[in-house]
Amino acid sequence: MIQLGKALRAWNTPEFELVLKQEIAQLGADQLPLQQGLAISSTVTTDPITVIIQRVTELENVLRVKVGILYKGLIGGCSCADDPTPLSDNNEYCVVQLDIDKVSAATTVTLLAE
Repeated sequence: MIQLGKALRAWNTPEFELVLKQEIAQLGADQLPLQQGLAISSTVTTDPITVIIQRVTELENVLRVKVGILYKGLIGGCSCADDPTPLSDNNEYCVVQLDIDKVSAATTVTLLAE
């Protein structure tokens, strides 16, 4: 499970969004549903992601954060020597919802259909 402890500690401070963006950007593709969010590619690259905080809502037990993520994907070819398909990355975008537990910082991530 993902832990966003730094972001939780920064809640209600001017640094919250910056800390949250940094903490999310450090997560790997295996911790975020980037592969499932691909629209035109077949594989997520290891390039850095860009995090856009869209909305933060404080609920009774969690901080609910809606986040847009810009990242890169690749279309896999056959990897043959004479494959004319150039290997190039594509811009991808997905939206996720993070529910950060206000006590433990345990965070669930849900891919949104947007």
